[in-house]
Amino acid sequence: NMIANGDDLLVIASIEGDSLGTVLAQAKEAGIEVISYDRLIMNSDAVSYYATFDNYMVGTIQGTFLKEKFDLDNVTEPLTMEVFAGSPDDNNALYFYQGCWDVLSPYVDKGTIVVKSGQTDFQTCAILGWGTDDAQARMDNLLTAYYSDGVAPDIVMSPNDSLALGIANSLQAAGFSLEEFPVITGQDCDVTNTKNIIKGYQAMSVVKDTRTLASKDVEMVTA
Repeated sequence: NMIANGDDLLVIASIEGDSLGTVLAQAKEAGIEVISYDRLIMNSDAVSYYATFDNYMVGTIQGTFLKEKFDLDNVTEPLTMEVFAGSPDDNNALYFYQGCWDVLSPYVDKGTIVVKSGQTDFQTCAILGWGTDDAQARMDNLLTAYYSDGVAPDIVMSPNDSLALGIANSLQAAGFSLEEFPVITGQDCDVTNTKNIIKGYQAMSVVKDTRTLASKDVEMVTA
């Protein structure tokens, strides 16, 4: 409808980054500029500009938080960790994962951090659609298979809050007390997760102020 109405420019915050190719081909044919907002629209050559946060830095912040919290350069006893990654159809997800993994992987290589499941690559750890329930189900499986001794991992590397919520739900359902909880990372500062941080069920979350991103988009549209 927007294309048919003759809009000059489209700013699109896509939910599914790879499903707009056909309609955006029409936009390109009509000479309409397209700005991809926050999440890159994939499988299309019609995107003119892209505005987003430094998504690799989001992961770096999470990894650095864990490095500093556990003083990983001076750890004497190995720590245990499990790894989660975001939706494989979201271009941002790989950057979140890589930023965090690049900080932590040297400690995995040295044996300072042990991933009991051995599951560390992006595709294996990815949760399609960023689903809270799917993250909870995967954490359930990890706890059953690798933590049946009743000792939770020390760290759960979670790229965002929807996954962190599912991870925390799984641990609570498994009967782990607050004192036994792992350090769980996150992103977005969702209301439920912020409450979990206050309660102690999540360690941190990276806030990205969308007002900043929106203002940059306004500058781009104006230009």
